Amino acid sequence: MRGLMQDFPLTIDSIFRHAEAHHGDATIVTATPKGVVRTTYADWAKRTRKLGGVLDALGIGADGRVATFGWNTARHLELYFAAPCTGRVLHTLNIRLFPEQLTYIANHAEDEVVFVDRSVLPLLWPLVDTMKTVRHVVVMDDGSDNEIPDDPRVLDYETLLADGQPVDFDVRDEYQAASMCYTSGTTGHPKGVVYSHRSTVLHTMGVLTPNAFALSIRDVAMPVVPMFHANAWGIAQAAPAAGSSLVFPGPMMQPEALADLIVNEGVTFTAGVPTIWQGVLPHLAGRPHRLRDIGCGGSAVPRALSEAYRQQVGLPILQAWGMTETSPVASSGVLAPRFDDADDETKAAQRARAGLPFFGVEARIVDADTMQPQPWDDRATGELQVRGPWCAQEYYNPDEGVQLSTPDGWMKTGDVAAMDAFGNIRIADRTKDLIKSGGEWISSVDLENAIMSHPAVKEAAVVGIPHPKWDERPLACVVLKEGQTATEQDILDHVRPLVAKWWLPDAVEFIDEVPKTSVGKFSKKDLRARFAGYELPNAPAGTPR
Repeated sequence: MRGLMQDFPLTIDSIFRHAEAHHGDATIVTATPKGVVRTTYADWAKRTRKLGGVLDALGIGADGRVATFGWNTARHLELYFAAPCTGRVLHTLNIRLFPEQLTYIANHAEDEVVFVDRSVLPLLWPLVDTMKTVRHVVVMDDGSDNEIPDDPRVLDYETLLADGQPVDFDVRDEYQAASMCYTSGTTGHPKGVVYSHRSTVLHTMGVLTPNAFALSIRDVAMPVVPMFHANAWGIAQAAPAAGSSLVFPGPMMQPEALADLIVNEGVTFTAGVPTIWQGVLPHLAGRPHRLRDIGCGGSAVPRALSEAYRQQVGLPILQAWGMTETSPVASSGVLAPRFDDADDETKAAQRARAGLPFFGVEARIVDADTMQPQPWDDRATGELQVRGPWCAQEYYNPDEGVQLSTPDGWMKTGDVAAMDAFGNIRIADRTKDLIKSGGEWISSVDLENAIMSHPAVKEAAVVGIPHPKWDERPLACVVLKEGQTATEQDILDHVRPLVAKWWLPDAVEFIDEVPKTSVGKFSKKDLRARFAGYELPNAPAGTPR
């Protein structure tokens, strides 16, 4: 016997129509260097429908990839809906990636158009000729005085919108691709994650639940986590679905500017990586605010930071866990009632965990060698694996040999974790030797390859060293060829043009030999032990690690 309910598709245009019909008076604020720009969901909806017509006029294919390269703004939100609601695929390009990675990603995704904020146009324009499928570059003028190239491919956003014809949105297939985001969280080429309409709608419902972000019509949400990476943690869809007003920081990402927005705009919920909140704290402490939750993820939240917010701002940081491949939010650290009477130390320890999976996501830990599930006793560790309707099954056209899922259908996260009796996740380590700095991954192998291309270098191994602000920073351990000489500055100068600026090692240590495992691989475990307690030169002396 089958149920007799309507077969109504879970598509992003349903979120759009809901916001348009029921929350037209909710506000959207975008910060600019010249002040804030205000609009409403009603005006946003009109512009978004016209933007759908612009995509038609530009001749973007039925499932064409619509790339974006910009800050968190109301215009970016228009693209977040216009592209998937017309059947196209939104593709957010990370403005912080190394140029060669951007070229690879745009070509791999086969982007047809790139919408770019004028303030970051100089980062994109030198690469346009390397992007083989890009036919149009649409500039969104955010007040910058950067020169706009005189090129027939370059178009003005507002001019196009003024001439655009509004269109109806009617996506029927919930399994159709809606958006895509690339992750460079492992070695090799960046990997594309393709979200469906169904996965996005279900993720939206997940993050709206009380155990997650709990957004409602009474909230004012400010996503500091970028819309150009990790799907903005789903806030760009969740806020319109809930009728929450939105505050976008745009390019105004300075700590004091963010604190001012929180206070002046009555923000009730915000989210970003730990390094953001470290900078904001001194500008927010002691000031009146309406915050009820500060979401934090991307890397482990330092307990001291969370406690500092509890003491100086009046509420601790809410830790969430996820990854690009989980859309990206999959768990959060909301404390269960059993901790109501616990002491502050116990509560702080619990808030430092990755928390409980959201309803819709299942999690397990397995032994890396036997692939057998491990007990939930908070002692046994294993690789954290998840499954659910907003967890990726595979990457988009991956390199040969790259597999995301296990044979029995669980998604491999690359994190090593323990789980307590209730399934509360504690991240213990990582299965690969990646370095997570400020919420972003750094590939140690790619750094090593860059260092070893120096003519004086014989071997190089890079390990992550704890850092009080960035969570981890890279330390390069270098072996020179016999008879060769080089200084730390020589190594850094050589590597600087080969990698993203923020990938540069914070220090270089010259050693006699990189320790090896029994099969001849670099033993980074031994290097970490050797440099345990190492203080990076830009870390305050005596900082607890």
